Amino acid sequence: MPKSRIRKKADYTPPPSKQATAIKLTSRTWVAPVMLAMFVIGLAWIVVFYVTDGSLPIDALGNWNIVVGFGFIAAGFGVSTQWK
Repeated sequence: MPKSRIRKKADYTPPPSKQATAIKLTSRTWVAPVMLAMFVIGLAWIVVFYVTDGSLPIDALGNWNIVVGFGFIAAGFGVSTQWK
């Protein structure tokens, strides 16, 4: 019986290296200071309201001062979604 031909295998060539694509993120340096400022203002608003027994920051708002303080805190969380 005749011998079959031996096929020569090609030498191993590694796949071409992938070039790293640069991810361009826009710089949003304003986000962290504004976010922290909103948190601090909201917290300070609520603390001042409780410490002064409701006479400050705005006496006419009454207990709605708590809502204003939490509004500042919620706005801080809203700004934090812009963080990259």
